[in-house]
Amino acid sequence: MPSLTTDSARKPMSVFISYAHADQQYAQLLRAHLEALRRANVIEIWSDREISAGTQWAEEIDSHLRSSQIILLLISADFLASGYCYGNEAKTALGMHDAGEATVIPIIVRPCMWQSTPFAKLQVLPRDGRALTTHSNLDGTLVALAQEVRRVAESTRPAEGLDKDGLVEIQLGADFSS
Repeated sequence: MPSLTTDSARKPMSVFISYAHADQQYAQLLRAHLEALRRANVIEIWSDREISAGTQWAEEIDSHLRSSQIILLLISADFLASGYCYGNEAKTALGMHDAGEATVIPIIVRPCMWQSTPFAKLQVLPRDGRALTTHSNLDGTLVALAQEVRRVAESTRPAEGLDKDGLVEIQLGADFSS
């Protein structure tokens, strides 16, 4: 397994966290467990709590969502009941996933009927499909989730010198036309 040393030469994978505000405490806990990956330059994390006052929030969310390579959907009954989370963010995320533009990872936060949703076709976390809140060792479960996010980030991250489609990136440093 790769070390957690900083890899400043490679661009971090952009991670978007989608959650219902009723689940904010779980979003914060997950974010804390992902912090080691952020510090190691494996990922950069964004959620709606980073929207500045006076910003058009819907445009800001959509911009970050559409530019993310990994999208974490924190699933609960509140998420499923939210017209914005379920109807906008999850729908956009699944479209991006189906188009190969991003990897969507549903994370079951609290027990709910997620099995009848469009993202039920994806492998959920925790891998056993049980909600985070039903696990006796929440921190241990969150560590396992962070390790899964790392695996996804490193397996989908372009190799150095290649773009996201596997094409060689060429930097033109001099103008030879004269």
